[in-house]
Amino acid sequence: MEIVINKKNCGKMIYLAVAAFLLITFASRSSFLYPYNDWDDANSYFSMGKALFNGKVLYKDIYDQKGGYLYLFYGLAYLISHTTFRGVYILEILLAIADLFLILQILKLYTKDSTALVLTPLPLAAVFSSRSFYWGGSAEEIFFPLLLLGLYLFLQYFKYYPERQMKRSSLFVTGLMAGIVANIKYTSLGFFFAWMMWIALAILIEKGLAESLKACGIFLSGMVIPFFPWIIYFATHDALYYWYWAYVLNNVSVYSNLNGEGPGLWERVYSLIKLLYWAILSNRNYFIFLIPGIFFTFLGKGKKLIQRFSVPILFFFLFLGIYIGGVGLFYYALPLGIFTVLGFAMVGCCWDKFLSYRKEQKIITGHAVGCVLSILVGTALIYYTSMNTDFMKVKKEDHFLYQFQTIVSQEENPSLLNIGCLDAGLYTVCDIIPNCQWFQTNGINLDIMHREQERYIREGLITFIIARDFYPAVIWEKYELVAEVPYSWKDQSFTYYLFRKNEVNDTM
Repeated sequence: MEIVINKKNCGKMIYLAVAAFLLITFASRSSFLYPYNDWDDANSYFSMGKALFNGKVLYKDIYDQKGGYLYLFYGLAYLISHTTFRGVYILEILLAIADLFLILQILKLYTKDSTALVLTPLPLAAVFSSRSFYWGGSAEEIFFPLLLLGLYLFLQYFKYYPERQMKRSSLFVTGLMAGIVANIKYTSLGFFFAWMMWIALAILIEKGLAESLKACGIFLSGMVIPFFPWIIYFATHDALYYWYWAYVLNNVSVYSNLNGEGPGLWERVYSLIKLLYWAILSNRNYFIFLIPGIFFTFLGKGKKLIQRFSVPILFFFLFLGIYIGGVGLFYYALPLGIFTVLGFAMVGCCWDKFLSYRKEQKIITGHAVGCVLSILVGTALIYYTSMNTDFMKVKKEDHFLYQFQTIVSQEENPSLLNIGCLDAGLYTVCDIIPNCQWFQTNGINLDIMHREQERYIREGLITFIIARDFYPAVIWEKYELVAEVPYSWKDQSFTYYLFRKNEVNDTM
């Protein structure tokens, strides 16, 4: 995959940038078309990134259960804008440009370059319009380009197998990407496990055991590198155990059902089948291309068995890694969307065969029109089918966050605690750095979290407390209710409460 800087390629990059801008602008609540990205997960990441860039030690001083590179990403977004998601929006556009560039490279493996260029925005639009894209800014969206690059290198190798060897640089770079994903959200490592396993098997068949083991070694040497900055960071802050405790132990033993008391084999298989059915049903926008696309790579004349099963194996292990824990939230399925491009590759192949020869000028003109139509169709698909676009109609001043912000901003240097849910976004809109480890109520059921949050309240350590639907009785000892706002979205309804520490307690 070589990039030559010339007028033609600059035009292509402008095309991809325009497509990325429009797709993200309509798909993500981080964009200026929306009043705010009020997804609690994304706000939690933002608060963690903000805390990281303000000297807090991840997991030790402030708790969440994702990986460090995710918080680094959000920390960079925080540097762009402290109180909005504009930084996230800009970084999402850059990631989408990378997505589109890699989709183009994959399509070019199967279709004419001009056909690939026309089709490129459509696979990403299908994915971004699905339920799995959710509200924008997920961990899955952030490492989506890494999976696409891995898929491209994988498809390229098996397309020319066994004539071409896998480059050492490709093995190393893919290992590097695996290490980054491991430090964002390790459930998608199933993709990289299958990637290396299948390539190692192919090399074993053609070159023998020594070459196969050498390839694995190169991959692993790349994979360990992204761990080094975090090892140094946590070791320097005497927090290596906190890293393991929060990111590995609690995710495996508390958040998922992978402990010894989990379901049996057949129950787990049945559960995985249901989760796959649920993922397909929830993300029809791209599975209608994904499923035929996988069959497309399986079929064909003259292929060896290892080539035919390469993509199904990749999909299976990616799916298994994501869902083996038995939890299936909407956005979990987003990484599976990388295979959507294969369905459009099939469409492109059919179109190339059908297309009759025309004069060069007509072909150029036709493809230019096709590129414009492709962007428009992709944008329209998102606008009319995304779960987010209705949120554009919400006025900023009507949103509970900005009603609460008006109250909180009157206090000088306020502190905040979020209970009953993940970060609701008040930390961001008020530019408050969390000052306690359990700054929000996570989806994990840890006794220490509930005990500590109650202690913060009982001792009056926080200026403001935002709660959703319920709050502990102890809150009335030192706090007063200053705002109560009902909030509904689609089929969900909540009530948010804002408490302020009593002035009587402030003077004691």
